[in-house]
Amino acid sequence: MSDNVNKKSSGSGKGVVHGPVRVIAVTSGKGGVGKTNVSVNLSVAMAGLGKRVMLLDADLGLANVDVVLGLHSRSNLSHVINGECGLDDVIVEGPRGIQVIPASSGVSRMARLSTMEYAGLIGAFSNLDTPLDTLIVDTPAGIADDVLSFSRAAQEVVVVVCDEPASMTDAYALIKVLNREQGIGRFHILANRVVGDVDGNALFRRMAAVCTKFLDVTLHYLGSVPEDTYLRRAVQRQGAVVELYPGSQAGKAFRKIANVVDGWPGRQGPSGHLEFFLDRVVKHKSNDHALWTD
Repeated sequence: MSDNVNKKSSGSGKGVVHGPVRVIAVTSGKGGVGKTNVSVNLSVAMAGLGKRVMLLDADLGLANVDVVLGLHSRSNLSHVINGECGLDDVIVEGPRGIQVIPASSGVSRMARLSTMEYAGLIGAFSNLDTPLDTLIVDTPAGIADDVLSFSRAAQEVVVVVCDEPASMTDAYALIKVLNREQGIGRFHILANRVVGDVDGNALFRRMAAVCTKFLDVTLHYLGSVPEDTYLRRAVQRQGAVVELYPGSQAGKAFRKIANVVDGWPGRQGPSGHLEFFLDRVVKHKSNDHALWTD
């Protein structure tokens, strides 16, 4: 385990709005497809490009980002919700300086937060003392309410899918719900644990053929991550493959994907700020289905 513990980050002033932040939700139709590993390695790879990255573990009841990275967390989002500390107090510094906000594991109440408790998170983010460029949200898997809330609130949604029938079927179900119930029309598909990019492209084409036939969506191919023994070694060592084994095929793939993400157009205006992101989460929680425009 790493010796890294919770510590405040030094910023330019508490409560100061530091500018637009790109918010990316990383999600999947089912568990076991490597979604958290994608979130972790994308965060570290983006930091390697000089971006100020925060990784939010949004699996509020079964969190594991800190475990994946071997970080020791004395406090987490449950302590923020309970008013025991501020958001800055739970941040843990990860590889290449990424800022990790750990959630709690094995605390069922965290998966059933009220609208008021989510609203309290807005205040916490408003007072965050950490300038950021990118917020990556590792959502729970499936189509639970938390997944829909965080995905709807984010600017970009990355769906992680493997070349397995169950993974593809569940990914389609997730996209269908997000499209028809939440009005999301654009998704980025990341093919994980494939043999190579040719297979990743083939997987994407199959997904796109079905989705565009039955849904009013646009799918973009984000890239692929190959099945790699070095990725398994990194997991065992509780680290990011892009840092521990940068020359591995998986490490190279994540850096390539990070460069694609870095090239996405930025968002300006209120939709580019963290407070707006959390406000959208709360609006969904309170069943406010008014139209939002970026």
